[in-house]
Amino acid sequence: MPLPDIFCKAVSREVINRIEKLDSQRQPLWGKMNAAQMLAHCCVSYEYVYEDKHKPPGLVMKLILKMFVKNQVVSEKPYSKNTRTAPDFIISDERDFQNEKQRLIGYILKTQELGKMHFKGKESHSFGKLSCTEWNNMFYKHLDHHLTQFGV
Repeated sequence: MPLPDIFCKAVSREVINRIEKLDSQRQPLWGKMNAAQMLAHCCVSYEYVYEDKHKPPGLVMKLILKMFVKNQVVSEKPYSKNTRTAPDFIISDERDFQNEKQRLIGYILKTQELGKMHFKGKESHSFGKLSCTEWNNMFYKHLDHHLTQFGV
């Protein structure tokens, strides 16, 4: 069954509404991150697209990621609880909850405003060119997984 379309204004608004229900004291149902760290963690997917702060993987690593990780990330199949994450996504320092919340909301709005066609065939940091559906699945599934982790 197709995932909700994060490029659709109503879906992005629904995700943002879920983010707005979070507070800094909300405890996860699983995992080790606090709410601010989770928001920063979710921002990394967007930093790959909009910022130049993460070094792209080398050729060999990119090939390994495409062969063994890509389908798990861009498919419709939900993530399992406590799934291991890539080093760039590990947020171990303390973060400012309000700042991370606003950053994530800003990235979601920017993605929705750019729209689906902006992402058609766009090169991914780790997986090569992706279809609009693969970009949607990657963005929506990751957000949904972590918002569910925090009960919103």
